[in-house]
This record gives sequence, structure tokens and C-alpha cells, in this order.
Amino acid sequence: MSKGKELDMRYLRMALIWSENSYCLRRQVGALVVKDKMIISDGYNGTPSGFENVCEDENNVTKPYVLHAEANAITKIARSGNNSEGSTLYVTDSPCIECAKLIIQAGIKRVVYGREYRLKDGVELLRKAGIEVTLMPLEQNQ
Repeated sequence: MSKGKELDMRYLRMALIWSENSYCLRRQVGALVVKDKMIISDGYNGTPSGFENVCEDENNVTKPYVLHAEANAITKIARSGNNSEGSTLYVTDSPCIECAKLIIQAGIKRVVYGREYRLKDGVELLRKAGIEVTLMPLEQNQ
């Protein structure tokens, strides 16, 4: 296995571990943004700062204001003074269309993810934007 692929698998496993911080019951998602072999940001899905850490309503439906892991990681970069131009995003699950738009605007050039989501429009948009997108199944990655 190439050194680059080995490193991708390692960062993806770290994103999976980071997903354990999520309070969401339906799905826990983790994300890391890596630039020049340094983690510059991280995120997991959950409620905005100051909200109770409950992601689902009484009917087990995700609340509309829950942030995705990618959005949390990207907005954290914006507050840090760092930038994600040319970086790689490692995320446990394939990005949705809304997160794909943020990824494009953040200048992220690669996305490595571990599980397919039922909707494919986010990955399709990333590819259309010229972003390298790679599925590395998490089951084979542990």
C-alpha cells in the first residue's frame, strides 16, 4: 500500500473516532481538514454552540438547525484565521449538497469519505467542480 493511501486511511479512522463526540443518535459523523500533513480543523455533527446537545426531536427526526460535521469543521477554520485552500477533507460519510457547496467555496481540493449516503448529489457536485473525491470504505479501514 502506498504511503499516501496509508495516511488517508489513518486520517479517515481519526475522523471516525472524532464522530464519537456527536450527541446525534441517528448518525454520528466526524470530519477533519488536513493541510500539509497537519490537522487544521475538525468537526462532528451537532447543534450550534449554546444549544442543548439534542439532535433529534420527539419523533426521532433530526432538528433542522443541526450542523453537519463538514460545516462545523469549515466554519471553525473561518474563526481561526487559518485557511483551507488546497486542503483535504476527511469525513466519515459522503457530503450532502449543502456541505458540498461549502467545501467548494472553502477551496478544499480533495475529499476522502468512508460511507456512502443514500443521496449522491453532493459527491456529484464536488466532482463537477473538479474536486478529487475518494471513497475508502470504513469497514475495510479499521
